[in-house]
Amino acid sequence: MTTAEMQTRVDQWIGQFEEGYFSPEVMVMRLAEELGELAREVSHHYGPKQKKGTEADSSVALELGDLLFVVISFANSLHFDLEEIFNHVMDKFERRDSHRWTPKQAGH
Repeated sequence: MTTAEMQTRVDQWIGQFEEGYFSPEVMVMRLAEELGELAREVSHHYGPKQKKGTEADSSVALELGDLLFVVISFANSLHFDLEEIFNHVMDKFERRDSHRWTPKQAGH
């Protein structure tokens, strides 16, 4: 699925409800909430902290999915094209950080 298709699918889903998209302020709070849930899952999965018996099952992948949904919703609500944004950001990283890291040697 392309980025544009993801944005369209999210827009169609949200468009069926009267409430529509949340305000930018609420979107930022939702991002923070979902990031916290992702951090908790990473801590449980990769760190020493085990889940309590009362905590719901989830996974790092599902929490990343929730975060992605909110990012797409936020971009849609502001009429941003995520493919365009991604290309701009990758250009920035490729220029700025091209000599920051140690390149892999051929054959590795």
